[in-house]
Amino acid sequence: MKTKLLLSFLLLSHSILFAQRAGYWQQAVDYKMDIDVDETSYKYRGKMALKYTNNSNQALEKVYFHLYFNAFQPGSMMDYRLSTIADPDSRMTTNIGTAANPKFQSRIATLTPEQIGYQHIHSLTMNGQPTSFQVDGTILEVTLPNEIQSGETATFDMSWEAQIPEQIRRSGRNSKEGVALSMTQWYPKMAHFDEFGWHLDEYVAREFIAPFGNFDVTLNLHKDYVVGSSGVLQNPSEVKGYDKKAKIISANGKATWHFKAENIHDFAWAADPKFVVDSTKSKGGVTVYTVYLPTNKQVRENWKIAQGLAAEFFDFCADRFGAYPWPTYTIVQGGDGGMEYGTATLVTGGRSIQSLVGVIFHEAAHSWYQHLFGINETVDEWFDEGFTSYVEELAFQSLFEKRGQLDTNPVINAYRAYYKLALSGKEEPMSLLADYYDTNYAYSQAAYNKGQVLAQQLGYIIGQQNLDQTFLKFYELWKFKHPTANDFKRVAEEVSGINLKWYFNLFINTTRTIDYAIEKVGNNDITLVNKSNLAMPIDLLVEYEDGSSELFYIPLREMRGEKPAELFSIYKGVQRTVLEDWFWTKPSYTVQTNKRPVKVQLDPSLRLADIESADNSWVK
Repeated sequence: MKTKLLLSFLLLSHSILFAQRAGYWQQAVDYKMDIDVDETSYKYRGKMALKYTNNSNQALEKVYFHLYFNAFQPGSMMDYRLSTIADPDSRMTTNIGTAANPKFQSRIATLTPEQIGYQHIHSLTMNGQPTSFQVDGTILEVTLPNEIQSGETATFDMSWEAQIPEQIRRSGRNSKEGVALSMTQWYPKMAHFDEFGWHLDEYVAREFIAPFGNFDVTLNLHKDYVVGSSGVLQNPSEVKGYDKKAKIISANGKATWHFKAENIHDFAWAADPKFVVDSTKSKGGVTVYTVYLPTNKQVRENWKIAQGLAAEFFDFCADRFGAYPWPTYTIVQGGDGGMEYGTATLVTGGRSIQSLVGVIFHEAAHSWYQHLFGINETVDEWFDEGFTSYVEELAFQSLFEKRGQLDTNPVINAYRAYYKLALSGKEEPMSLLADYYDTNYAYSQAAYNKGQVLAQQLGYIIGQQNLDQTFLKFYELWKFKHPTANDFKRVAEEVSGINLKWYFNLFINTTRTIDYAIEKVGNNDITLVNKSNLAMPIDLLVEYEDGSSELFYIPLREMRGEKPAELFSIYKGVQRTVLEDWFWTKPSYTVQTNKRPVKVQLDPSLRLADIESADNSWVK
């Protein structure tokens, strides 16, 4: 028994060391903020004490902060991006042309000084000593009075003033649905530093990367306002909305809201005097809050249904992707669509029930891919949005549509969107930095849809059971860290015993497509051909004259292994025959049969992302 325990411990230790990058480290931040809001002028004053721990192996002469509100000024990089990209976001532009001949104008370009956003830094010290700092667009560059040595923790004290911009993208005031304050990307946020260096992306409306840390946030605003926020509310009996017996404590007409959150990497909130708050709890113990505008009976009914489904969502994901580790999740009406933040999301609320549940599932799924894993959305956008969309779709079909187990591809619509992209002439490699796509179309289809395809097709390559196990093992090894896509690949390789270098390289770094065909069927042979330059393993289902069926599995030589038999009901009672592997250098492959085929189907589970499926089946 002792020998078995020792062996298990050694295997586990090897597994953890194997999956972690050698010399892995990550920085840590602890924010304590006190914010005083003037809701009439849409300005606030902030004070911050930030503890920053340098866990890297080098001393730091400089640090950097993001000042996202500065993007909402005429002449900013975001403004110019809207003016030059071929298909600008309609939420951020105005059509000053006609429907037939549109001419889009950046809404940022027309903001007045009273409507713009800004963050003006008044003072910034490190360990009590003045720093030298300068603002460059949405980046604050700080030269330190002394280096922060490896292993050292420094304390930054900052005071600043900010103006909340008109609601144009994600954050802002007076949303189209009437929410007063959508406070996202609202505070000076420490930039991320890791083994790849500083991540200093100018804000042009895409997404983020940040270090994990703790947040202790105090908000002072008008006593009639209700706040939905990241973290756990510390004083519900002193503010409006959360406790029916609350006695609102105010000074000079303002109430104080106190929130705390641990081990997250972003903090958001929204506020409106008309907000109502409701809550429920998942079976796993997650308290789910909804904070929204009860504009009519249908809206109230939709939010109540969505709240219950959201609680079920956290239990669904716990079984498949690992337990949600925080005590609360808050769904707040606000912003301009849907956007994820630490233990909270802002979504627009005047939706159909299907749309409302869909957006909540998507943003809540980001609690795994991106927030629990701290994925770099500016570099691996598909890893963030694609895997999130995959989780969303599985949950939506199970919980909202109440489908049973599917034998074929549950994300087939993402495949169809990817095919359209691949054939459009606009596709760019998924490894492209998120900000740099030529079109929003290419970005969104690659990130949201091709990213789903990569995940689902990975199950086709290594087997669905191995894919399910990969998600859970990845969770155990990489939660609260900052894994890369290669770290996910390495876990999948370890779980399955299959080499995946070729797949991740070609599918992510190129725009090559997959195209196989059944070229010829004889009395005792079937010839397949690879018409493309991206080789894949093959599942081939053959029905014979006598009514029997056989599933031929052809591994790819580069896999150096094979997937196990899968448990789909379409394969129930079907003999599985594993053939000799196929070389990517060989364009055709002949399968010998012992009986006469009457029907042949290439990829019966529809998980192979073959851009032309018309030649994937044959019937005598």
